[in-house]
Parts: sequence; C-alpha cells; structure tokens
Amino acid sequence: MKKMCYSNHVYDLRTSNKLSQTQLAKDLGVCRRTISLIENNDQNISLDLAYRIAKYFKLRIPDVFPPIGTTTSELE
Repeated sequence: MKKMCYSNHVYDLRTSNKLSQTQLAKDLGVCRRTISLIENNDQNISLDLAYRIAKYFKLRIPDVFPPIGTTTSELE
C-alpha cells in the first residue's frame, strides 16, 4: 500500500487571518507547540484535529491538508 504524504496550508491560513500561533492554539484547544509542529510538517495529526482546523477556517480538510502532488480539483 502506497503511503500518502500531505502538505498543509495552516501557516498561510493563520497569517492571512492575522492570528498568532498562540491564539490559534487557544481557539483549537491545543498547545502552541502543536501548531508550530503542524506548520512545519513535523507532526502527524489526528483526523479530529484536522477536521477542527478545517472547520475553524471554514474549509474542507483536503483544502487545508492536500496530498503532495495533487491539485484541489483532483480531490473533488
């Protein structure tokens, strides 16, 4: 089975909404370090947290965490 690798747009979404890592972490109920690790692709996150992040930004999970090498239209 081929392992999928995912990128993420958390940093771009956070900064475009003028949020600090601390504020986003507080709003999501996680620690600031978790946000930092996610933004740097240094942590695998749960589906629950991926869902909460996507919902927070009013997006779908694939819009926030697209598989590397795909475009959004390929996921629809």
